[in-house]
Amino acid sequence: MAEDLSRLTGLLYELGVLKRYKRTGWLIAGVRDPESIADHSFRTAIIATVIATMEGANPERAAFMSLFHDTQETRITDIPYIGKRYVKAASNENVTRDQTAGIPEAVAAVIGSAVEEYEGHATLESRCARDADKLECLVQAIEYRDQGHANVQPWIDSSLAALQTPTGRRLAEEALKTGSLEWMSQILNGD
Repeated sequence: MAEDLSRLTGLLYELGVLKRYKRTGWLIAGVRDPESIADHSFRTAIIATVIATMEGANPERAAFMSLFHDTQETRITDIPYIGKRYVKAASNENVTRDQTAGIPEAVAAVIGSAVEEYEGHATLESRCARDADKLECLVQAIEYRDQGHANVQPWIDSSLAALQTPTGRRLAEEALKTGSLEWMSQILNGD
């Protein structure tokens, strides 16, 4: 049990690295200090909750999958799409199995099942979580564009094209016609 707890604690420290690792695609777009992988995963989980609720899926499951969808990047980093043409990373399921080896079996099973379901695309919850990942990227690109980064349109286009749920597409359409700070103006104006 002591070794299980030692490895589990090690996993908690390892996943903390995601707070420091930056999303590399934004560096290509010219964003000097892009969001971290943990920043991305947090908002992805929020968006997954919204999409799943509106699609009639289990929002807790969709959010849970979203929290673990990029945890493998502690070991393989955030390989930008252009790099994936040249580099073949291990599957997320295999990386997760390595990450959770030696930790309490129940914890490893919960994490592993979330990653496998997300990667399998078979359930409505996994499709909602995957749409949340793409919608979060699209929203982040709009925010960066509003901050003056002109090279983000490819991220907007590819994210929009990847959306599968009706809710994900409707939210993307609304985000594209709404400024990233319009919410604040509505509050200040009492709307």
